[in-house]
Amino acid sequence: MLTVAVDGIPLHYRDVGRGFPVLLLHAFPLDGSAFDRQVAALSARYRFLVPDLRGFGQSRLGEGPTQMRTLAQDALAMLDALNIDAAVVGGVSMGGYAALALLREDPGRVRGLVLADTQCTADDAAGRDKREATAQQALKEGTASVVQGLVPKLVHAGPESPVGREVMKLGLAVPPESIAAAQRGMALRLDSKDLLARYAGPALVVVGEHDTVTPLAKAKQMADLVQGARLEVIPGAAHLPNQEQPEAFNTVLDSFLASLA
Repeated sequence: MLTVAVDGIPLHYRDVGRGFPVLLLHAFPLDGSAFDRQVAALSARYRFLVPDLRGFGQSRLGEGPTQMRTLAQDALAMLDALNIDAAVVGGVSMGGYAALALLREDPGRVRGLVLADTQCTADDAAGRDKREATAQQALKEGTASVVQGLVPKLVHAGPESPVGREVMKLGLAVPPESIAAAQRGMALRLDSKDLLARYAGPALVVVGEHDTVTPLAKAKQMADLVQGARLEVIPGAAHLPNQEQPEAFNTVLDSFLASLA
Protein backbone atom coordinates (compact mmCIF):
# COMPACT_ATOMS: atom_id res chain seq x y z
CA MET A 1 0.00 0.00 0.00
CA LEU A 2 1.19 3.49 -0.88
CA THR A 3 0.10 6.70 0.82
CA VAL A 4 -0.73 10.23 -0.24
CA ALA A 5 -1.68 12.91 2.29
CA VAL A 6 -4.55 15.26 1.47
CA ASP A 7 -5.18 18.07 3.97
CA GLY A 8 -3.21 16.08 6.50
CA ILE A 9 -5.33 12.94 6.02
CA PRO A 10 -3.29 9.87 4.99
CA LEU A 11 -4.98 8.02 2.14
CA HIS A 12 -3.81 4.61 1.03
CA TYR A 13 -3.85 3.20 -2.48
CA ARG A 14 -2.50 0.40 -4.66
CA ASP A 15 -0.55 1.04 -7.88
CA VAL A 16 -0.33 -2.26 -9.75
CA GLY A 17 0.38 -3.26 -13.33
CA ARG A 18 1.59 -1.71 -16.55
CA GLY A 19 -0.05 0.09 -19.44
CA PHE A 20 -2.30 3.11 -19.43
CA PRO A 21 -3.72 4.07 -16.04
CA VAL A 22 -7.13 2.94 -14.78
CA LEU A 23 -8.45 4.50 -11.57
CA LEU A 24 -11.02 2.33 -9.76
CA LEU A 25 -13.20 3.70 -6.94
CA HIS A 26 -14.90 1.19 -4.69
CA ALA A 27 -18.45 0.82 -3.43
CA PHE A 28 -19.86 1.52 0.03
CA PRO A 29 -19.05 0.02 2.56
CA LEU A 30 -15.99 -1.73 1.13
CA ASP A 31 -12.36 -0.85 0.35
CA GLY A 32 -9.97 -1.08 -2.57
CA SER A 33 -9.57 -4.85 -2.18
CA ALA A 34 -13.03 -5.16 -3.75
CA PHE A 35 -11.18 -4.83 -7.09
CA ASP A 36 -8.60 -7.54 -6.39
CA ARG A 37 -10.03 -9.83 -9.09
CA GLN A 38 -9.85 -7.10 -11.71
CA VAL A 39 -6.27 -6.24 -10.79
CA ALA A 40 -5.22 -9.89 -10.77
CA ALA A 41 -6.75 -10.62 -14.16
CA LEU A 42 -5.87 -7.47 -16.09
CA SER A 43 -2.80 -5.81 -14.56
CA ALA A 44 -0.52 -7.30 -17.21
CA ARG A 45 -2.15 -4.89 -19.68
CA TYR A 46 -3.28 -1.93 -17.57
CA ARG A 47 -1.95 0.06 -14.64
CA PHE A 48 -4.53 -0.03 -11.86
CA LEU A 49 -4.72 2.76 -9.29
CA VAL A 50 -7.01 1.62 -6.50
CA PRO A 51 -7.45 3.84 -3.43
CA ASP A 52 -9.15 3.04 -0.16
CA LEU A 53 -11.60 5.95 -0.09
CA ARG A 54 -11.32 8.10 3.04
CA GLY A 55 -12.76 6.37 6.07
CA PHE A 56 -12.50 2.91 4.47
CA GLY A 57 -9.77 0.30 4.48
CA GLN A 58 -6.51 1.84 5.61
CA SER A 59 -7.45 5.44 4.77
CA ARG A 60 -8.29 7.84 7.57
CA LEU A 61 -11.60 9.64 7.90
CA GLY A 62 -11.68 13.42 7.68
CA GLU A 63 -14.05 15.89 9.31
CA GLY A 64 -17.76 16.15 8.49
CA PRO A 65 -19.65 14.30 5.76
CA THR A 66 -17.57 12.39 3.22
CA GLN A 67 -18.68 14.38 0.21
CA MET A 68 -18.27 12.96 -3.28
CA ARG A 69 -16.36 16.07 -4.32
CA THR A 70 -13.87 15.38 -1.53
CA LEU A 71 -13.37 11.81 -2.76
CA ALA A 72 -12.80 13.17 -6.26
CA GLN A 73 -10.24 15.67 -4.98
CA ASP A 74 -8.49 12.88 -3.08
CA ALA A 75 -8.24 10.83 -6.27
CA LEU A 76 -6.95 13.82 -8.24
CA ALA A 77 -4.31 14.42 -5.57
CA MET A 78 -3.20 10.81 -5.98
CA LEU A 79 -2.95 11.24 -9.76
CA ASP A 80 -0.95 14.44 -9.21
CA ALA A 81 1.43 12.65 -6.84
CA LEU A 82 2.02 10.00 -9.51
CA ASN A 83 2.39 12.58 -12.33
CA ILE A 84 -0.52 11.05 -14.23
CA ASP A 85 -2.23 13.51 -16.55
CA ALA A 86 -5.31 11.43 -17.35
CA ALA A 87 -6.78 8.03 -16.56
CA VAL A 88 -9.79 5.90 -17.26
CA VAL A 89 -11.96 6.58 -14.22
CA GLY A 90 -14.30 3.87 -12.99
CA GLY A 91 -16.48 3.42 -9.96
CA VAL A 92 -18.99 1.01 -8.48
CA SER A 93 -22.01 2.42 -6.61
CA MET A 94 -20.62 5.13 -4.28
CA GLY A 95 -17.43 4.93 -6.33
CA GLY A 96 -19.52 5.84 -9.37
CA TYR A 97 -20.75 8.95 -7.56
CA ALA A 98 -17.12 9.84 -6.85
CA ALA A 99 -16.19 9.18 -10.50
CA LEU A 100 -18.91 11.59 -11.63
CA ALA A 101 -17.69 14.15 -9.12
CA LEU A 102 -14.17 13.79 -10.54
CA LEU A 103 -15.53 14.34 -14.05
CA ARG A 104 -17.18 17.51 -12.79
CA GLU A 105 -14.00 18.68 -11.01
CA ASP A 106 -11.53 18.10 -13.85
CA PRO A 107 -12.96 16.58 -17.05
CA GLY A 108 -9.59 16.78 -18.80
CA ARG A 109 -8.24 14.08 -16.49
CA VAL A 110 -10.88 11.54 -17.61
CA ARG A 111 -9.69 9.43 -20.54
CA GLY A 112 -12.74 7.20 -20.30
CA LEU A 113 -15.55 6.59 -17.84
CA VAL A 114 -16.78 3.33 -16.29
CA LEU A 115 -19.99 3.58 -14.25
CA ALA A 116 -21.04 0.33 -12.58
CA ASP A 117 -24.23 -0.15 -10.56
CA THR A 118 -24.60 3.53 -9.82
CA GLN A 119 -26.84 6.42 -10.88
CA CYS A 120 -26.60 9.98 -12.13
CA THR A 121 -29.51 11.43 -10.16
CA ALA A 122 -29.36 13.05 -6.74
CA ASP A 123 -31.29 11.71 -3.76
CA ASP A 124 -34.79 13.04 -3.29
CA ALA A 125 -35.98 14.15 0.16
CA ALA A 126 -37.01 10.63 1.12
CA GLY A 127 -33.65 9.27 0.03
CA ARG A 128 -31.80 11.88 2.06
CA ASP A 129 -33.93 11.10 5.10
CA LYS A 130 -33.18 7.40 4.71
CA ARG A 131 -29.45 8.07 4.54
CA GLU A 132 -29.60 10.20 7.68
CA ALA A 133 -31.50 7.43 9.47
CA THR A 134 -28.81 4.96 8.40
CA ALA A 135 -26.08 7.31 9.62
CA GLN A 136 -27.75 7.61 13.01
CA GLN A 137 -28.31 3.87 13.18
CA ALA A 138 -24.60 3.23 12.60
CA LEU A 139 -23.59 5.71 15.30
CA LYS A 140 -26.11 4.43 17.84
CA GLU A 141 -26.19 0.71 17.14
CA GLY A 142 -22.87 0.03 15.42
CA THR A 143 -21.65 -0.98 11.98
CA ALA A 144 -23.09 -4.49 12.10
CA SER A 145 -26.63 -3.18 12.43
CA VAL A 146 -26.27 -1.50 9.03
CA VAL A 147 -24.09 -3.97 7.15
CA GLN A 148 -26.04 -7.11 8.04
CA GLY A 149 -29.18 -5.62 6.49
CA LEU A 150 -27.31 -4.32 3.47
CA VAL A 151 -25.41 -7.37 2.22
CA PRO A 152 -28.49 -9.30 1.02
CA LYS A 153 -29.23 -6.37 -1.31
CA LEU A 154 -25.65 -6.23 -2.59
CA VAL A 155 -25.06 -9.90 -3.43
CA HIS A 156 -27.54 -12.01 -5.40
CA ALA A 157 -26.06 -15.26 -4.08
CA GLY A 158 -26.85 -14.18 -0.53
CA PRO A 159 -24.84 -13.36 2.60
CA GLU A 160 -23.86 -17.00 3.22
CA SER A 161 -22.21 -17.40 -0.19
CA PRO A 162 -18.43 -16.99 -0.44
CA VAL A 163 -18.78 -13.55 -2.03
CA GLY A 164 -21.46 -12.63 0.50
CA ARG A 165 -19.14 -13.51 3.37
CA GLU A 166 -16.34 -11.53 1.72
CA VAL A 167 -18.53 -8.44 1.39
CA MET A 168 -19.80 -8.86 4.95
CA LYS A 169 -16.23 -9.06 6.30
CA LEU A 170 -15.20 -5.89 4.46
CA GLY A 171 -18.28 -4.03 5.62
CA LEU A 172 -17.98 -5.06 9.25
CA ALA A 173 -14.43 -3.67 9.35
CA VAL A 174 -15.66 -0.11 8.68
CA PRO A 175 -15.98 2.18 11.74
CA PRO A 176 -19.50 3.49 12.46
CA GLU A 177 -18.23 7.05 12.02
CA SER A 178 -17.15 6.23 8.45
CA ILE A 179 -20.51 4.63 7.69
CA ALA A 180 -22.30 7.77 8.90
CA ALA A 181 -19.99 10.22 7.12
CA ALA A 182 -20.34 8.37 3.80
CA GLN A 183 -24.13 8.19 4.04
CA ARG A 184 -24.32 11.91 4.77
CA GLY A 185 -21.87 12.66 1.96
CA MET A 186 -23.84 10.63 -0.59
CA ALA A 187 -26.99 12.49 0.45
CA LEU A 188 -25.29 15.74 -0.58
CA ARG A 189 -24.23 14.65 -4.06
CA LEU A 190 -25.26 16.69 -7.08
CA ASP A 191 -27.47 15.59 -9.92
CA SER A 192 -25.19 14.64 -12.81
CA LYS A 193 -27.54 14.26 -15.76
CA ASP A 194 -26.32 17.55 -17.26
CA LEU A 195 -22.72 16.48 -16.71
CA LEU A 196 -23.15 13.20 -18.60
CA ALA A 197 -25.06 14.93 -21.39
CA ARG A 198 -22.02 17.17 -21.96
CA TYR A 199 -19.46 14.39 -21.66
CA ALA A 200 -18.00 13.56 -25.07
CA GLY A 201 -15.59 10.79 -24.09
CA PRO A 202 -15.97 7.02 -24.18
CA ALA A 203 -18.15 5.49 -21.50
CA LEU A 204 -19.01 2.00 -20.27
CA VAL A 205 -22.11 1.53 -18.12
CA VAL A 206 -22.41 -1.79 -16.28
CA VAL A 207 -25.22 -3.17 -14.14
CA GLY A 208 -25.87 -6.48 -12.42
CA GLU A 209 -28.89 -8.32 -13.76
CA HIS A 210 -30.42 -8.57 -10.29
CA ASP A 211 -29.44 -5.13 -8.96
CA THR A 212 -32.40 -3.69 -7.04
CA VAL A 213 -30.41 -0.80 -5.49
CA THR A 214 -29.60 0.90 -8.81
CA PRO A 215 -31.46 -1.25 -11.32
CA LEU A 216 -31.24 -1.50 -15.10
CA ALA A 217 -33.43 1.56 -15.63
CA LYS A 218 -30.84 3.69 -13.82
CA ALA A 219 -28.07 2.25 -16.01
CA LYS A 220 -30.07 2.88 -19.19
CA GLN A 221 -30.66 6.47 -18.11
CA MET A 222 -26.90 7.07 -17.86
CA ALA A 223 -26.08 5.25 -21.10
CA ASP A 224 -28.74 7.20 -22.99
CA LEU A 225 -27.18 10.50 -21.87
CA VAL A 226 -23.72 9.73 -23.30
CA GLN A 227 -23.51 9.40 -27.05
CA GLY A 228 -21.92 6.09 -27.98
CA ALA A 229 -21.89 4.71 -24.45
CA ARG A 230 -21.76 0.93 -24.04
CA LEU A 231 -24.32 -0.69 -21.74
CA GLU A 232 -23.55 -4.14 -20.37
CA VAL A 233 -25.71 -6.29 -18.08
CA ILE A 234 -23.86 -8.87 -15.97
CA PRO A 235 -25.92 -12.05 -15.48
CA GLY A 236 -26.09 -13.65 -12.04
CA ALA A 237 -25.02 -10.53 -10.17
CA ALA A 238 -26.72 -7.92 -8.01
CA HIS A 239 -25.13 -4.61 -6.95
CA LEU A 240 -21.46 -5.73 -6.96
CA PRO A 241 -20.88 -7.57 -10.26
CA ASN A 242 -17.13 -7.02 -10.19
CA GLN A 243 -17.00 -9.23 -7.09
CA GLU A 244 -19.94 -11.57 -7.69
CA GLN A 245 -19.28 -12.35 -11.36
CA PRO A 246 -15.68 -11.22 -11.86
CA GLU A 247 -14.99 -13.17 -15.05
CA ALA A 248 -17.97 -11.64 -16.86
CA PHE A 249 -17.19 -8.20 -15.47
CA ASN A 250 -13.51 -8.48 -16.42
CA THR A 251 -14.40 -9.48 -19.98
CA VAL A 252 -16.56 -6.40 -20.39
CA LEU A 253 -14.01 -4.11 -18.74
CA ASP A 254 -11.11 -5.52 -20.77
CA SER A 255 -13.01 -5.08 -24.02
CA PHE A 256 -13.74 -1.45 -23.20
CA LEU A 257 -10.19 -0.67 -22.09
CA ALA A 258 -8.70 -2.43 -25.12
CA SER A 259 -10.80 -0.17 -27.37
CA LEU A 260 -9.07 2.86 -25.81
CA ALA A 261 -5.51 1.56 -25.96
